Amino acid sequence: ADVLKVISRSTFDLNAVLRTLVESATRLCEAEQAIISQLSDDGLYRIAANYGFSAEFEHWAKQNPFKPGRGSVTGRTALEGKVVHVPDVLADPEYTVREGQKLGGYRSNIGVPLLRDGVVIGVFVLTRPTVKPFTDKQIELVRIFADQAVIAIENARLLNELRESLQQQTATADVLKVISRSTFDLQTVLNTLIRSAVQLCDGYHASIFLREQDTLVLRAHNGPIPID
Repeated sequence: ADVLKVISRSTFDLNAVLRTLVESATRLCEAEQAIISQLSDDGLYRIAANYGFSAEFEHWAKQNPFKPGRGSVTGRTALEGKVVHVPDVLADPEYTVREGQKLGGYRSNIGVPLLRDGVVIGVFVLTRPTVKPFTDKQIELVRIFADQAVIAIENARLLNELRESLQQQTATADVLKVISRSTFDLQTVLNTLIRSAVQLCDGYHASIFLREQDTLVLRAHNGPIPID
């Protein structure tokens, strides 16, 4: 109920929702630490929320994003797309993230995938500093928290898409308005087009060249780069 309350109140703050999820899961599952890692555009899983880990571990995790593979619980969960339960990482011959283990001081680990349409968009990991395997009931509880994390991430994604769509529609409307008002003023239209394109595409500099016979002539530009 507490988690759902935070989600409903923090529709526009994904970080607040994820922080609440890791904190609540840690407390209810009798864990010591928890992290949620999200899939980034480069195919790596980067830490998005942390509870209980030191600043040193968080810094290390941000500098060393997880990739799908057997060497870490996050990577193994991402690779398999299912729950991964490691009672003792030091006794697991495939576990190779020794620096992270030393900084985190954990032994028992559980990883639960955040699934959207069969794709692992994130991983929820809980740890304990002692060898104490998680129970089936605790694992099921983490699944529930993982589902809530997926909902929060999906809501944030849809909201960002909506904002981008509205920005594009607004910019298009502004351009069309300028065109309708400046039928006989081509330069004003070109200036508006290039300014809007730079803004919407998060560009740095842009130019418009028009062909005049066999030559391209600069007619509009936007940005700090001087063009002779």
